[in-house]
Amino acid sequence: MSFLSPLFLFGLLAAAIPIAIHLIRRENPPKIMFGSLRFLKQTTKKLILFQQIQQWLLLLLRAALICLLVFAFARPLFYQGSIAQLLDTEPQSTMLLIDSSLSMQYADRFEQARQQALQSLDSLSAGDEAGVISFADGTLAVRDLTTDLAELRTFIDNLPAPGYERARFFPALRLANDMLAQSRHEQRSVVMLSDFQASGMGSGESGDNDSGWNLAPGVSFIGVKVGDERSSNLSLVDVRSPQQLMVNAATVSADSQEVDASAGSGSGSVVPDNERQVLARVRSTGSVLQERGEVSLLLNDEVQERANFDLGERSEAVLDLPLSLDDSGAYTGELVLAGDSFDLDNHWYFSLNVVPTMRVLVVNGDPAADWYDDEAHWFVLALEGMENSPFSVSQVTLSDFDSSDLAQHDAVVLLNTGSVTGDQQRALQDFVVDGGSLLLAPGNRVAADSFNQQLAALAPARLTNAQVLPANDYLLIADVDRRHPALRPLDVDWSARFQGYWGSEPNADGQVLMRFDSGDPLLLERAVGEGRTMLITSSLDLGWSNFPLQGLYLPFVHETLTYMIRPPLQQRAWQIGDMVDLTPAFDTGDSQLELSEPDGTVVTVNADSPFYRARMPGFLRTESGVNFAINIQAEAAALATIDTSVLHDRILNPETTPAVATGVRTAQLIAELEQPQRLWWWILLTVLLLLLLEAWIANRTYR
Repeated sequence: MSFLSPLFLFGLLAAAIPIAIHLIRRENPPKIMFGSLRFLKQTTKKLILFQQIQQWLLLLLRAALICLLVFAFARPLFYQGSIAQLLDTEPQSTMLLIDSSLSMQYADRFEQARQQALQSLDSLSAGDEAGVISFADGTLAVRDLTTDLAELRTFIDNLPAPGYERARFFPALRLANDMLAQSRHEQRSVVMLSDFQASGMGSGESGDNDSGWNLAPGVSFIGVKVGDERSSNLSLVDVRSPQQLMVNAATVSADSQEVDASAGSGSGSVVPDNERQVLARVRSTGSVLQERGEVSLLLNDEVQERANFDLGERSEAVLDLPLSLDDSGAYTGELVLAGDSFDLDNHWYFSLNVVPTMRVLVVNGDPAADWYDDEAHWFVLALEGMENSPFSVSQVTLSDFDSSDLAQHDAVVLLNTGSVTGDQQRALQDFVVDGGSLLLAPGNRVAADSFNQQLAALAPARLTNAQVLPANDYLLIADVDRRHPALRPLDVDWSARFQGYWGSEPNADGQVLMRFDSGDPLLLERAVGEGRTMLITSSLDLGWSNFPLQGLYLPFVHETLTYMIRPPLQQRAWQIGDMVDLTPAFDTGDSQLELSEPDGTVVTVNADSPFYRARMPGFLRTESGVNFAINIQAEAAALATIDTSVLHDRILNPETTPAVATGVRTAQLIAELEQPQRLWWWILLTVLLLLLLEAWIANRTYR
């Protein structure tokens, strides 16, 4: 037998009350002196014994009444086992989701989440099972459903501190939902312990596709919010910094170099002085506005500029920090924000290369007194005709072309040149093999046989015959390899008309980048040694086309030469969680690459899997001196939160019955077992009958 309210059994002590009263009222009969006993009524011993039996029976009845009343209130139940075992008849499965994102490092939020998780395990009973998922942007650590709660406590105690990733709720919820689907228990629940960042709900921009997703029917959700509702924080949410700058040749002196900034977009253009700056967006991301702060700009760990700001009633401000660079080379930059107590999002890192202008030697094969007809006029104008050009151009005729000129240039352009000498041929070949660039644009002065014989080792194709169309006929550009780095920025329609061109046969290692609508190649490329060559099968003046008069002529010339001289930079700026592509670093043929993480840890990356997952902010350094800047995502430090009910209403399945509290569920189980027995009702009926019997006996005893 079990009792549903066992505390009432202490009332059995009240059964001693009638006994105590009986003993207290018990008195020895008094002795009275009478002159004669004949006046006293004689009572038989039998009657006295009967009265004593009645009194003891009355005493037992009264004690029994109290005991039965106590039993009735204690609610006896015929059940083999304790009430705890009764509750264990309906075990449950629980998945604990512990947030380990960057925002959980604010104050003691993560420790609170850990303690709440342990308390949740303590509330489970024998036979219940639980699992644990530590999550941030994705799943960090998992323990499957198990009844070994002690092992889960150890796992939670040993969870590492939160990292630098943002929080995303739905990947962890989906995993927990899938794990609970393997449980055989009907009682299933997900308990999430988090500060519930608003950004954790995700958006279409972040790639989340959770619209309309719900937990499985029957799975309940409990959100446990940790941390103070009030938070104060300043964050560097966006920084625009150049990746590559170029020295302006017009302002270079022997002692110093004036540097003009470029955004590093791949065009290589030098930007004006007033655009040589770093733009930093500062935002107050806590629930309490943080108004004031200071931003410092560091280059190679030296402070270059400081700027104070006052947000006032605004939530953010944009600061302009000018760059001051005195020499070419590789720089590491850092922005440091001061003014709040949460330092993890107060640093922003960037890398910067300062390089000299690109030096181009133009060999004019058909100079003319009239600039309109000059072979090199339009080409040189495209290179030098813009302010702050990234190119430094030298122009010579073929007869004045000397091999010694090559050492001072990065690229050579042969415009409609005739036959080259043997020395010029060998000098050009050595120049390209050693890493130089050669652009060929044959015109009407070129002979196919001599071109193919002299430049066979360099040209991407063999010339066949010159094609000059009638006056009213022309060709258009119909096919462009828009994935090529030189042509990717020129993703527009080409309207230039070509009336003359050279037919060509691409070499085995030549690549066709552009074609006419006739199918004949217009632009071809070939790698030779450490350098590269390009062939344009038409002229770059007005002799065979109107291309120089088109708006695309200048960007085409700039993008082509920039690509040849200085291939596009490898991406140097990444965010936490990104997979850093290190493929270019293995061009040397090495099978392994050692990386130094911001905290000094050395990581080895293999060539068969040339990727590294960014895990902490700072500079990731390679053996060759290349620095990759790693920054946290802006969403990771946004401390604004949502109420747990928002997520609850978003994911709870409409078919799920509302969760019943433990006390209510216990009462329901007890009622189901107690209803058919109703022992307390029979006990109270017995009490009523005994009460009537006690009254009858008491009336006869003391009459």
